[in-house]
Amino acid sequence: MTHVAGGKDDFQLVTHLTLTGSQYEIGRDVAQEARRLGWAPTPIDPVVGRARRTWFERHWPQHHARMDGAAAALGLDPEQDELVLDDQGYVPAGYGCSAMWIPPSAATDGHGRVGRNYDFFPTTTSEIMGGERRPGELPMASRPYLITTVPDEGLSSTVLTMSALDGCMDGVNSAGLAVMLLIADFESAEPPDAFGPQVGVNSVQLPRFLIDTCENVDQAKQALLAAKQYDHGMPLHYLVADAHGQAFVWEHGRDGSEHIVEFGDGPLCVTNHLLHRHPDPMNLPADSASSFASYSRLRTLYERSKGATMSAGDLRESLRAVAQPEEAAAPIRTLWSTIFDTADRTLSVRFYLGEGQRYSDELVFPAR
Repeated sequence: MTHVAGGKDDFQLVTHLTLTGSQYEIGRDVAQEARRLGWAPTPIDPVVGRARRTWFERHWPQHHARMDGAAAALGLDPEQDELVLDDQGYVPAGYGCSAMWIPPSAATDGHGRVGRNYDFFPTTTSEIMGGERRPGELPMASRPYLITTVPDEGLSSTVLTMSALDGCMDGVNSAGLAVMLLIADFESAEPPDAFGPQVGVNSVQLPRFLIDTCENVDQAKQALLAAKQYDHGMPLHYLVADAHGQAFVWEHGRDGSEHIVEFGDGPLCVTNHLLHRHPDPMNLPADSASSFASYSRLRTLYERSKGATMSAGDLRESLRAVAQPEEAAAPIRTLWSTIFDTADRTLSVRFYLGEGQRYSDELVFPAR
């Protein structure tokens, strides 16, 4: 475990955690780190707890094995059904992002790339939830983790997470599959009724589920269509791309329907509205007070990529063009900016260090 960006006087202090061994050993080590950060297992209805473990065993065996490792770290029986041994963190509602896929055919060097801005509140959990900042409380997004996992068997990966050590916001695996999450529908988002774990994968675990179990876009589509999924009141959508030049966006409609959105062999731009409701980037609604400039950010990305051949530097400049402004009245900042090279299987990222548009140097991490 090493600190790779920022320091005590910066907004973010970024930790890189490298885990090797069996999935059981990896799960044990992740639980030990989560416990050090204050996580503890929570009670659950034993019927739901048993159904969750059975679902993971059948559909996500890597996660199931890591839960057994978590039980070992806590001195618990792995077969108990009364406590949640995963769900190691929670990301509240209220963040926005922009992302763009550049296929190999539109890249100067033939490498497919995905770029994204992760936009979030630079405030504490208490303030995000409408309360007062507690003494000594750090901003929620100020301690992100990069986690490189190299299991004895299966796909290795590097993921980036804000506060959920068994989930991720961005990730790439050794097969070249890249996944990232974004808010799907700002205008219809509602506060959650409950935060409790359910059977299946939650919205922050879902990218890690794909990173662990899939090697390409076709496998990811099948995994998503077969998986039980749930969110906590803030629906997300996901940009998925692979080393073969394919990409799609996965999202749920307001009626719960499932949608795979593809734009063929061309750039795919995503912000914070449902693409299946507004598929034409040249015919988007005007932004409202509740849309968080989602439509204008997508127009900007589309106009910069339409008919263009783009380098990694061009993609980085496009992300800067839709980054959050550093204004006192603006409640959100671009807290990191990531580029995935699906051919090289790498994640490159710059982290926000503080006011004055201070960012870290670009850090590059392989999926191994």
